[in-house]
Amino acid sequence: MDGVRSDVKVVESPRRVRISDAFLRLFALAFTLVAAVVVGVSKETEIVPITITPSLPTLHLQFTAKWQYMSAFVYFLVSNAIACSYAAASLVYSLAVSSSFNQDAVVLVLSILDLVIMALLFSANGAAAAIGIIGRDGNSHVQWRKVCDMFGGFCHHFTAALVLSLIGSSAFLLLVAFAVLGLHKKPK
Repeated sequence: MDGVRSDVKVVESPRRVRISDAFLRLFALAFTLVAAVVVGVSKETEIVPITITPSLPTLHLQFTAKWQYMSAFVYFLVSNAIACSYAAASLVYSLAVSSSFNQDAVVLVLSILDLVIMALLFSANGAAAAIGIIGRDGNSHVQWRKVCDMFGGFCHHFTAALVLSLIGSSAFLLLVAFAVLGLHKKPK
């Protein structure tokens, strides 16, 4: 066998790559959809006792916590809805693309869009988490009080939505990482 050379190249099956791509897109679709729905339906109303001075009777006022009241939560919901819509469209497109198209161009365009959606989701997650931490802990420097003590259900729903959105964001991160690794392993 000395001196025997083979020009056979081992190429990864495009079907295998397509299945993992489709699975991750479906995964991202599901998690961003559920995150958007959980935030969209979360609302809690509580009666809060307020004491102005000890000599006056305590006032019992009704307050409602909704996602629409904070711009970071609106950004979070809209970003997850955009990511969910993109995941559905890119899933359909990546499965329906025929072999007549230039596969490299399709992979490049989808990778760039995946990167944009991933950045959008991570920025929305960061903004929402920052407001959530203020809601949980308050801020004594600007006299913002804790609200999760009063609206525990709302805060728990939002925390669950944030975790789901982070999982969806991670699916887009994996899509980008696999695309970069695929470009790196491509024969020259």
